[in-house]
Amino acid sequence: MTGKLRSVVRSLRNNELIWRYGFNFSPSIKYSVSPNNKLGESEKRILSDLNRDGIAITSVDELLTEASCFNELNSAVEGLILSRKDEIASLASGAADTGKIGSKTFNLELLGSELTFDSSDIFSRFALSPALLNIANAYLRMYAQLRYYNVWYTFATATAARESQLWHFDREDQYILKIFIYLKDVEIGAGPFTYAPGTHRKGPHWNKKPESFMEDNVLRTNDDQMNAVIPREKWIQATGKKGTVVFADTRGYHKGGEAREDNRLMYTCMFTSPASDSKRLMNYSPSIQKLDKKQRLALNIR
Repeated sequence: MTGKLRSVVRSLRNNELIWRYGFNFSPSIKYSVSPNNKLGESEKRILSDLNRDGIAITSVDELLTEASCFNELNSAVEGLILSRKDEIASLASGAADTGKIGSKTFNLELLGSELTFDSSDIFSRFALSPALLNIANAYLRMYAQLRYYNVWYTFATATAARESQLWHFDREDQYILKIFIYLKDVEIGAGPFTYAPGTHRKGPHWNKKPESFMEDNVLRTNDDQMNAVIPREKWIQATGKKGTVVFADTRGYHKGGEAREDNRLMYTCMFTSPASDSKRLMNYSPSIQKLDKKQRLALNIR
């Protein structure tokens, strides 16, 4: 694709109607006419908060119908940490290396950077939990696509904020729903996910752009610059106990991982439209044949 054509396509994607009924016509129409998209009361509350603020906070106890799935996730993560104990200790020693901007040395993807979706795997199954799918589809108003999942181990460091610890917004799509499940308590000292409410596309501050600077060819914003647009007292710091669940449209301004006193551990997954610019980060194992229709739609498999 030539640079000029790429620019035209990007411009078209920024038009809500063309993005939805051009690039995402099929998943939007199919969702709108489906009779199986009713939300429970908790899901409705989360959707309302998301639409209004761009962020919603709940817990696995409120969201999931049974705790066994979360317990299984915890057990699997504990096993991962134990099996990679020496490696994690080694990586922790280099977490404060500020000479590797772009590598996020303070954050480790425990599942690796290349994933294979296996429906028998708890990390895969958790991302396609009915409640998560229901909310993702309802927020995007289409059958959304699962693009990513992983477990993040964030090391506590004393260096100045950098990379995703600074304010930024994601660019893969018009709406980008990320979900974070805390696998240990996250207080202020553990670098909680932090959001500027209303800066998402549906929000009243969508067109308020703070000053920014370039860090390794990526636009970043510091706290003072964000405070000039969205006052500090309005920011939502998603602290919470183990089992806290944070939904956020990361097309809005956010930051996280500025852990100073304690390491952070959480599971995360991401949903976008099927026509997103995001590259697919997953391969699929034969087990996908066992998925139900809604789960297969989330993987863009017909």
